[in-house]
Amino acid sequence: MVIFKQNRCIALLVGVILVCFSAISLMGLEGPAKGKDTVQMNPLQPNAHASDRTSSSQASAASLRTKSSSGPMLYTTAAYLVQTQKIRQTAEWSSLDRLKPQGAAAKTDILRQKAVVVKSTPPVAQQAAKTAAAKGSQTVITKKTAIQQHPPTQLFFSRTKLLSQDQRDQATWTYAVSEGDLLLLQKIVMAEAEGEPYQGKVAVANVVLNRLRSANFPDTIHDVIYQKSQFSPVANGRLKRVKPNADSIKAVTAALSGIKAVTDDTYFFLSLKLAQDLTVHHSRQYAKTIGNHTFYK
Repeated sequence: MVIFKQNRCIALLVGVILVCFSAISLMGLEGPAKGKDTVQMNPLQPNAHASDRTSSSQASAASLRTKSSSGPMLYTTAAYLVQTQKIRQTAEWSSLDRLKPQGAAAKTDILRQKAVVVKSTPPVAQQAAKTAAAKGSQTVITKKTAIQQHPPTQLFFSRTKLLSQDQRDQATWTYAVSEGDLLLLQKIVMAEAEGEPYQGKVAVANVVLNRLRSANFPDTIHDVIYQKSQFSPVANGRLKRVKPNADSIKAVTAALSGIKAVTDDTYFFLSLKLAQDLTVHHSRQYAKTIGNHTFYK
């Protein structure tokens, strides 16, 4: 102290030195504070890449660990952990966004496969329906063929019409068809309608059976056909000469089975071109014309 009092210059010099040390100390404290602020702001920048943020956070954390102050180091570490968590969440969200289209695509593929299965089902059902229909039609054809090959041997009549074999429960009386009746019916159809269409042949057989049913005519097929002045082939002898062809046989079988080309109240027919007696034409009610034959009630 005596020296400082005697020599004031030394005292001023010492003061200047102390001031310089204080300034240097303040500058040293200001530098770490700025670095700490920089570490806090860098992780919050939105445009920086995740790798740069991670490296800068790690470098800041490493530099802060060397400091003796526990407050800044804890703060920086917490900021680093928060930022790391955000990066992980961002990565998870991006991975989920990438997986969503794949899931949607998978669902779309599954739906398409189901649609293909559903679409492939109707053709199978249609094929089954077609097969069943074909079997049904074959059954009907088989039944018809059996009827054509084996004409019924018994006829069923109600008071006003000939019944089919399936309507036998409605019959009021029956008629047993003999082999002679069958051949005679085939021959009269052949003799009367040899050049006529198939429906015309069936209609001639219908007329004979309608007369058989009616109380105004004989009660057997033979007597109906041989009734006087009724069928010209009987009078001119053609009935004995003809041999029934396939169409005539088929037409007779159809008529005996209940197939009708004319109504049950049709009892007469003639050819207007060949007939010499037109009494029926003038006295009976017209029914229909098939080929060259005109039918009357």
